[in-house]
Amino acid sequence: MIYVEAEVLDHPRTLDICRRLPRAEVVTCARYGEVFNRRAQSFRLQKRRPALILARKYGRLVLPAPPGYGVGGGRNYYFSHMLNCPFDCRYCFLQGMFRSAHHVVFVNYDDFQREIAGLVAAPEDREAWFFSGYDCDSLALEPLTRFAASFVPFFAALPRAWLELRTKSVQVRSLLAIAPPPNVVVAWSFTPQEVQGVLERLTPPVERRLRAMARLAERGWRLGLRFDPLIYSEGWREQYGRLYEQVFRRLGVESLHSVSLGPFRLPEDYFHTLEKLYPDEPLFAGPLENRAGQVGYRSDLEAEMVDYCTRELLGHVPREIFFPCAVPCFKDPAE
Repeated sequence: MIYVEAEVLDHPRTLDICRRLPRAEVVTCARYGEVFNRRAQSFRLQKRRPALILARKYGRLVLPAPPGYGVGGGRNYYFSHMLNCPFDCRYCFLQGMFRSAHHVVFVNYDDFQREIAGLVAAPEDREAWFFSGYDCDSLALEPLTRFAASFVPFFAALPRAWLELRTKSVQVRSLLAIAPPPNVVVAWSFTPQEVQGVLERLTPPVERRLRAMARLAERGWRLGLRFDPLIYSEGWREQYGRLYEQVFRRLGVESLHSVSLGPFRLPEDYFHTLEKLYPDEPLFAGPLENRAGQVGYRSDLEAEMVDYCTRELLGHVPREIFFPCAVPCFKDPAE
């Protein structure tokens, strides 16, 4: 099922996406919120077979990144060409933030690009970073949306700006067909294979992600590693130790732009929503505590995990490309 806002029925990107899904039923709506923000929706049921919604994004399209979100840039922004993700990670905060599991794709890429160009042109000495994988996975639907194929060449012409494509996907074909700009970083999120197999439903296994990264490294792309969130389980030390050995056997440090590390945290209201969605999920019955409206592991356990993983990672990468995140990285829900 594809819902399409009447305003964008004839948009070239709408037509292209619909051509790629010729068997899908197309239903017209006035605004995407009529479908996406309806009350009494079942996120779990929709997740089994989400619909696609094609819409135009209005208002502010590029927003300041939440505190603590970034890899050392002077000015940090995020933008969302898409809402929701085809993967089904139990810890994902999007399940607590959105009422619907449907995928919304905003087809007006040119409006996003104009706003980004305006921010880059501002009389600032600091480079600007733009993060595209906050409300979605940047590459998971690339064969359909052609998002990276559009935005990577756009950023290649903006030397004062950086783009991060954050993903758990292996959809890199469009990137392999493009010369790698020096100001684009393709960053993969990882948890140990034992965690991925249980809590990251539908995601490619660790080894497949590493193969995709290695293919890009061979072509000269700048890569990022995102060990976020850290997930506790029995034997977590051994699991993370094996993960780091596996990653750095496959990837040379020279291909890495940055490595980041962040603890498991969820805003209290998001956490309670996920508890209701998955009442039998052991993750939410773990050694957790509420600190100032953020639910995470007990302070002592979180500090132990961050300290261990920091020491392990710094045995593989230089400190100047390591960016630990010790504060919550969540945007204002009103945005």
